[in-house]
Amino acid sequence: MRPFGALLPFEEAKKVVEANTKPITRVEAINIEDSLERVLAEDIIAAMSTPPFDRAAMDGYAVKAKDTFDSSRLNPKVLNLVGELRAGDTPQRGVKTGECIQIATGAMMPKGADAVVMVEDTESENGKTKVFKSVYPRANVAQEGEDIKEGKLILGCGSVLTPGKIGVLASQGISQVRVYEKPNVAIIPTGEEVCEVGKRIKRGQVYDINSHTVSSVVRANGGVPIKFRIAGDDPDEIKAAITEALKSDLVVISGGSSVGARDLLFDTFQNLGEVLFHGIQVKPGKPTIFAIIQGKPVFGMPGYPTSCLMNTYLFILPTIRKMANLPPRREEDIEARLSERVPGSVGRRQFLPVKLEGNNAIPVFKESGAITTIADADGYIEIAQNIDLLEKGEPVTVRLF
Repeated sequence: MRPFGALLPFEEAKKVVEANTKPITRVEAINIEDSLERVLAEDIIAAMSTPPFDRAAMDGYAVKAKDTFDSSRLNPKVLNLVGELRAGDTPQRGVKTGECIQIATGAMMPKGADAVVMVEDTESENGKTKVFKSVYPRANVAQEGEDIKEGKLILGCGSVLTPGKIGVLASQGISQVRVYEKPNVAIIPTGEEVCEVGKRIKRGQVYDINSHTVSSVVRANGGVPIKFRIAGDDPDEIKAAITEALKSDLVVISGGSSVGARDLLFDTFQNLGEVLFHGIQVKPGKPTIFAIIQGKPVFGMPGYPTSCLMNTYLFILPTIRKMANLPPRREEDIEARLSERVPGSVGRRQFLPVKLEGNNAIPVFKESGAITTIADADGYIEIAQNIDLLEKGEPVTVRLF
């Protein structure tokens, strides 16, 4: 065993990871049905105006606006009803002075008509329509190009495709778009004590939690998790797994990142590439390694589930989002008060999982190996490394998971 060297401050560690993370530039064409939350790799220019013609915005009657001026309930204007238009119809005749055509929402406006009187402001009988309310030109009419004008930029490269933006693509008749590929993230669990979920566990073993929690974070933030089989506590086996995993864009290894006799990641990383830091001034998750091997970022994460998942949120989540060309995750904070006195961890920034009940933030941290710590938590509070103690009732900011 050997002690840690100098621990890197949390903010410095974040900067090192950020500086060594590059967005994916590979591009693929996909159907818009599969494009939700994908990132556009091209500008989209409108090939047509939307709507492509003047159309009724309300059910009612297409009229010449001037024919309705000064109309009221007591003094309605009476127009000749000369036709009907439904959505999808092509007008066969126009509207002349003193005439109107019944029209449905979305139907093309007939020539000569410049407004629509809403049906509730009219009364029709025997080919005559009484208009009880005057309308101004273009009233209740969606004009050609009012939404989108032909030739204009409608979605820029780098846009994240939401349901609304996918609707914009569909409005242009676009069925396929070019997007950035998702980063592939290799996830390697290590340790003789770790057993694959679904297999019979031996005495002294624990099930592999970290592959599943890390994979979930990867998938939820624009990446493609690639789970590897468990590597034993053998340098050659770990080296072979890393070599295979380097076909991916990012490698995450859990277990073996500390300084015990069977913690082999540091030496293996050093032999294969450059270790940029080993050990961070945080609690939990101090024994975290970050290296660059063959140009690829590689994380060595603590084996304990809470430490691994906490640092996955803090380091791997923003790394994946940057690689996926996604914006940083929008953080949501809630102000609360501590339900009990909490000691700090002098010399290390502490990320304390808490559960929210009303205005109370209730600490739920058990120990780094307890996955229910995060499962029971709504978020976490940060305790600065120079804080000895937070008193009960003290105001805190809870960052939600």
